Amino acid sequence: MSTPRDLFFVTLDVPGTHPVEQGDLSLALAGAELVDLLSAGSVSLDGERILPGLVPTTDDRLLDQAGAALVREAPYETVEDWLWRRGRGLASTYVDVLEATGQVAGRRHRWMPRGSDRPVPVDSPARRAAADRWADREPVLAGLAAALGIPAEPDDEAEEAAEPDDEAALTVLAAVHDAVQELEAVRQRRRIEDAAFDNIWRAP
Repeated sequence: MSTPRDLFFVTLDVPGTHPVEQGDLSLALAGAELVDLLSAGSVSLDGERILPGLVPTTDDRLLDQAGAALVREAPYETVEDWLWRRGRGLASTYVDVLEATGQVAGRRHRWMPRGSDRPVPVDSPARRAAADRWADREPVLAGLAAALGIPAEPDDEAEEAAEPDDEAALTVLAAVHDAVQELEAVRQRRRIEDAAFDNIWRAP
């Protein structure tokens, strides 16, 4: 199970309340990697701090890179610090890997760095697995998607997605939500500052 890859496919296949920003997705992907590292037993949490274990060796190159990138000296790294550090440019990295492995093709998403076209996910076992996980309203995937403005809208026979039972996963989800909100606050301040600057130059 690759939570970051599944989340990426969800952002392409499921409409959200607004376009997904590159920075937001990068933060959420870093959180998804941490959730998978927790599930693999490669890390544990002591409050907000990430305690590294064995460096994982899987068939997922990006997850292996994430494990190798952990801070391995006390006082270790907080979940928030991990999101901002590991998340820098991470969405673009996932696009490159998925393109190289033939899982997305064609045009690019509007927030991707090389051009303004949208990538097209191809039919693949990985994409279908992500769709199945989304259809099941798996709590971690649904929580990460919600942070990106993609609500889990159940059909008439389904219930709202439940929260994860794992306290560590809940800690990661909360940190992702907070980081995305913080990034949006930064964007909002910049928009206000840019508007004020424009008004100065337009003033008679």
